[in-house]
Amino acid sequence: MKTELELVPERPGVYLFRNQAGAVIYVGKAVSLKNRLRSYFQGKGHGERVRRLVEEAARFEYIVTDSEVEALILECNLIKEYRPKYNINLKDDKSYPYLRITADRFPRVMITRNLVRDGSRYFGPYPDVSAVRETVRLLRRLFPFRSCSDKSLVPRSRPCLNAQIRQCLAPCTGSVSPEAYREVIDQLVLFLEGNTREVEKRLERQMQEAARALDFERAARIRDQLAALRRVREQQRVASASGPDQDVLAVGSYLNEECVLLFRVRGGKVVAEEHYFLTGTEGLAPGEVLGSFMKQYYNPGRDIPATVLVSHPLPEANLLAEWLRRLRGGKVEIRHPRRGRGRELVRLALENATLKAERHNRRTLQSREKGRAQVLELQNALGLKRYPRRLECIDISHFGGQETVGSLVCFSDGQPDKKGYRHYRIRNGAPGDDYAAVQEVVRRRLGRAPQDPLPDLLVIDGGRGQLHAAEAVLRQMNCTEVELAALAKEEEQIFCPGRIAPIRLPRSHPGLQLLQQARDEAHRFAHSYQEKLRRKKANASLLGEVPGIGKKRQAVLLKHFGSLARIREASLEDLAAVPGMNRKAAAALYDYLHGEEAKE
Repeated sequence: MKTELELVPERPGVYLFRNQAGAVIYVGKAVSLKNRLRSYFQGKGHGERVRRLVEEAARFEYIVTDSEVEALILECNLIKEYRPKYNINLKDDKSYPYLRITADRFPRVMITRNLVRDGSRYFGPYPDVSAVRETVRLLRRLFPFRSCSDKSLVPRSRPCLNAQIRQCLAPCTGSVSPEAYREVIDQLVLFLEGNTREVEKRLERQMQEAARALDFERAARIRDQLAALRRVREQQRVASASGPDQDVLAVGSYLNEECVLLFRVRGGKVVAEEHYFLTGTEGLAPGEVLGSFMKQYYNPGRDIPATVLVSHPLPEANLLAEWLRRLRGGKVEIRHPRRGRGRELVRLALENATLKAERHNRRTLQSREKGRAQVLELQNALGLKRYPRRLECIDISHFGGQETVGSLVCFSDGQPDKKGYRHYRIRNGAPGDDYAAVQEVVRRRLGRAPQDPLPDLLVIDGGRGQLHAAEAVLRQMNCTEVELAALAKEEEQIFCPGRIAPIRLPRSHPGLQLLQQARDEAHRFAHSYQEKLRRKKANASLLGEVPGIGKKRQAVLLKHFGSLARIREASLEDLAAVPGMNRKAAAALYDYLHGEEAKE
């Protein structure tokens, strides 16, 4: 790689490091690509994290841009796309849900995990999916928006149940105009942004207008809505009479745990608190951690305030402010306050971030200690030769003998290790032959060594028959270092090679509880994969009805978007941009999925 440095231009841009397998392991940006890349190979002054990166990297690539701001935008996009192991990552951020308000004629409010550039407004991400569900329930009580799934409303003669209980304005029956419905959605957006005072003023004005028009039933409904809204506002714990819209960001640490906490301040009130635990922060200053977090947190369509307060100075504050200005469409100031109310908010956020980091660290340690104790108890109960640090469990699932799949889950020191999870589509054997399916999964699993380290203990979901099937494969492959066990359901009997009688442990035994947890997790993982395959089959069947969408395009579309729902959410331009698609095929697919709405 050092010889390739001579060909790198002294231009701003983005660079990517790939490992031997071709996976992207780091994405960075630079004002001068040549100088930045050269610094990695000088061999002095690097921390442990950078040394490990350089050792693992097999090659680098770069993309030249016209400015540093453009490089920053591209860097953000590539980090979100590849999630490299040496970049700072929000733990499990890909699973965080958003609240989406669509750009339909009668907008819908829905939970989504996919941001689509189609004019929709997004709020989130929510660290806890239960929080966004609770938000939707609250919004439905306050604002009667439609919850039906069809984008283009199908006319109905009778309103749905939600309309009958006054949680929907029933636009499908023509009971409300697009303008009146949009007013409700505008109020909902103001509420989510924290401007509850403005929503109250609008509702008070509407209530008075209804009363003057002698529409007392409507006035009473608005009165109840206004009372509910005020009860919500009174639950605010941190508030001032008035003030600016701000995001307050602080990074707190405890031992090796890093937590970024965010206060959303709207109209002087703290209307929401979110916190995220980060990985890949070793050797980085707090300001660098905050800067990396902001690149992942802020997205197009997100509510970005005019001011962002931070607990530590950012090395690239001006550059990040320019990037946020482009996202927001207006000026954004990033400040590290040293006095006044801003300083107090930052201090409070920093204190909470540090406490959350400490609590998370202690909980993790307690969980690990419990896991290790369970593993030790299991070793003693089963008489295993060595401590089963890595435990893997296999489950076979089928649907009426068809669509047989296998799952494998991995536990390290008693804790789920999702990097070791695998699922398998069963290729051989008669339908419903669990023994043949177990043998196929075991054979394919052992065949992946040494890329995947072998387990110390391999657990099979089943009884003596499944155990013997797996044992036969281990003998065929001359694998002596893996120990076996099978856990039978109902009576929870444990079968081990060389033992005539099964082992029965008390339900309270820590070792049995670990086996049950692994078995249940393998069962869940197998069923989720089977359900995914069934949905994929149904989606492919539906896509196959569209002229010009053959099997290859079906596979490419489903791989690119992940599901039929996301294909349905995509714009015509997004569909046409998929490799292998053209404008004609994209238009046919878009019209088919959107029906009458696409013709309007």
